[in-house]
Amino acid sequence: MSIAGIIALLILLYWLVTLAEYLRGMKLLRELPPSGPLSDPVPLVSVIIAAKEEESTIRDTVRHLLAQDYPRLELIVVNDRSQDATGSTLEELRKWSQAREEISIPLRIIHITALPPGWLGKNHALYQGYLQARGQWLLFTDADIRFRPETVRDAIHYARLEQADHLTLTPTMTTRKFWLRSFIHHFLFSMTLFTRPWRANRDDLRSGGMGIGAFNLIRRQTYEAIGTHKAIALRPDDDLQLGASVKRDGHRQRLASSRGLLQLEWYPDMHSAVRGLEKNFFSGFGYHTLLAAAAGAGQLMLFTYPWIGMLLHGDWRSLVHLLSVLIMIQLYLKQVRLVSGKPSTDALVIPISAVMLVYVLLRSVALTLKQGGVYWRGTFYPLSELKKMKGR
Repeated sequence: MSIAGIIALLILLYWLVTLAEYLRGMKLLRELPPSGPLSDPVPLVSVIIAAKEEESTIRDTVRHLLAQDYPRLELIVVNDRSQDATGSTLEELRKWSQAREEISIPLRIIHITALPPGWLGKNHALYQGYLQARGQWLLFTDADIRFRPETVRDAIHYARLEQADHLTLTPTMTTRKFWLRSFIHHFLFSMTLFTRPWRANRDDLRSGGMGIGAFNLIRRQTYEAIGTHKAIALRPDDDLQLGASVKRDGHRQRLASSRGLLQLEWYPDMHSAVRGLEKNFFSGFGYHTLLAAAAGAGQLMLFTYPWIGMLLHGDWRSLVHLLSVLIMIQLYLKQVRLVSGKPSTDALVIPISAVMLVYVLLRSVALTLKQGGVYWRGTFYPLSELKKMKGR
């Protein structure tokens, strides 16, 4: 048998194994159920947001959270050294909310003017929010998320029902531009196949923890037991690492679909997506160049080459590649429906999206090595410092 034939069969074997595990794994994922009446005692929930240069989004996010129907809630927004109007916008929102009798949720603003050594800005801001929080539950979220009024209520009900120490929710992604949408969908699809997020709901595993920045709800005592954000102070992928720490330390974790209760426009354009992934893509491989290179090669081999192979050989090998592509498309459509709530036609450009993703990965590696670290929102983080956290 030729090398091309062996490669075709190995690729098909990968997709068959992945299909089997995906179908089994998806049975572990649930939609967040409606809550109904909450049982007493109703715990206080502290919502904590880190905001840096978020003047275009923070107003809507805060107003959505102030409209939550959960009876015991406090909102803490940390303005992390913003140079735009984020700080003044937050102060206006605080005064506006205090003047409205129908808003019972207290809004507290923390202004940070300096970043201490050994911290990423966002992680430090979230930690400062925790220090001021009074809740038995902490909800870490981002400054560009749209919440339905019942979101926190339903999440607390489900977490208590499942006796979970940590609950993370998948938001509904909203993207208008075709190529940006296809790139984001493919990135999330690839990440799903790599991280196997359904493992978060397996209580017999200590690996495979999951955390999503849009919604990380965690018991205060659990957060303190895993070392708080101090333990991941220099991790750009802090949300994922928080979830991994919960799972690794043996706490009970749940991942669920938000069923549209959370909405997120992750990036407004392709340039923003590339810039956004520059800071943390390489960190996902522990800053190991060879591991990142292997991931890029695997991306091209598994997601792009089968499409070429369908047209290349004209014999049984093309049929094998066709079967791989059909399985790939089926899994892709299932994943897109999970994150966007509707079908998509961008499955037909998977091979191009894979090439784009490899480009972003190579760019992340090259820039990080060239600069000797990562620039993110005006702050430089040396690679020597970032590597100190890669094994935690």
